[in-house]
Amino acid sequence: MKNELIDYKDFLQRISDEIHFFCKDFFPDEFVLSTQITLKFILLIFLIYLLSFILKNGINLIFRFFFDKEKYPVMKSIYKARVTNSVASILALGFGNYALFSIFYRHPKSFVFLERMIGFLIVWAIANMAFRFIRVLQTYYEIQKDYYKILAINSITQTVKIFGIFIFSVIAICVIFGIASSTVLGSLGAITAVIVLIFRDTILGFVTGIHVATSKNLKPGDWVAIPKYNIEGNIEGIDLLTTKIKNFDKTISTIPTYDLLTTEIKNYQVISDENTRRIKKSIVFNMKSLKFVNDDLMNRLKRINLIKTYLGLKEKEIEKERRSMENPDEIINGTQLTNIGVFRKYVQNYLNNSDKIDQKEIILVRQLQSTPEGLPLEIYCFATEADTEKYENIQSDIFDHLLSAAKEFELDIVQKV
Repeated sequence: MKNELIDYKDFLQRISDEIHFFCKDFFPDEFVLSTQITLKFILLIFLIYLLSFILKNGINLIFRFFFDKEKYPVMKSIYKARVTNSVASILALGFGNYALFSIFYRHPKSFVFLERMIGFLIVWAIANMAFRFIRVLQTYYEIQKDYYKILAINSITQTVKIFGIFIFSVIAICVIFGIASSTVLGSLGAITAVIVLIFRDTILGFVTGIHVATSKNLKPGDWVAIPKYNIEGNIEGIDLLTTKIKNFDKTISTIPTYDLLTTEIKNYQVISDENTRRIKKSIVFNMKSLKFVNDDLMNRLKRINLIKTYLGLKEKEIEKERRSMENPDEIINGTQLTNIGVFRKYVQNYLNNSDKIDQKEIILVRQLQSTPEGLPLEIYCFATEADTEKYENIQSDIFDHLLSAAKEFELDIVQKV
């Protein structure tokens, strides 16, 4: 193998000599040197490009036929991220660096410049391959549909790209100008504080991205509300520096990503995922309309199916208690039913018998603290539909019915003027 490489090297030297003497024989003396270097440079570029083209097509052909399948997610990710192209470029440039001396051995001054130029291209190709390897991770988790890890990788990717560009730029400068990398890196210690200050938001965004991904509190597509900014909508994307939210009015809001660590965020996505949504709403009654249930009202309420059984049981209990009671004719003595109490029982039974209310969740009808406006009766339950339009229809139907039914219990609803 070593002898073959030597023979090939001698072959390149022979081609170089052919170009060298051809230019010397057919070009004027003042143009000989520049023409020789130009033609040899074109030869070098052609050889690098040709080898890169052959390697790219060969490697990609192998990946396309053997590894571009769902059962090889890692190899498929490498192929889709075009890491194979970067590998081919590095190999071709490595060959160019090897062939450089054979082609330009008669021009040692240009050899130094070209060696540095190829070194720069190799650094650029390695940097490109490193960034494509990051894309491999993104593609792999996209195939696996692991959205929280995609979020973490996106955060890491943007951070690595920023610092990677900086580091590879330093290396490239060292290669081009022939500066010792230890000299440049040694001086970085003096400006560390400045670098940290410049990349403050980047570092905070990186930390936030990792926190969000590991805690699994948020992900793109989630329905969230941020009271601090009066924002409510769906997360469009979480980047290193900004988080984009599409509001329900079709506007787009962006907030600093690091704010996700310190700002109150309400994530309503669980509502959509579980397809259930809370109803928490009150009806306020006029205090003057509250009263005991007399015989006339009792007879009318007993015709309501949802409370007929309840009223029958309560009526027997009251009659039994009055047999041994002094002054049983006074309605205030002993246990008595009130129109608000019976209505509360009616609402409870109405909700318990509704197929639009999730019966597995808590269903609560309760009186709240009275206010100057009246006595609030709160309904607390969960609708079986999370979709906004369906949810609002369910809620409206419930309160349309209850507001109308309250009249049957001789209850007056407060109307604010």
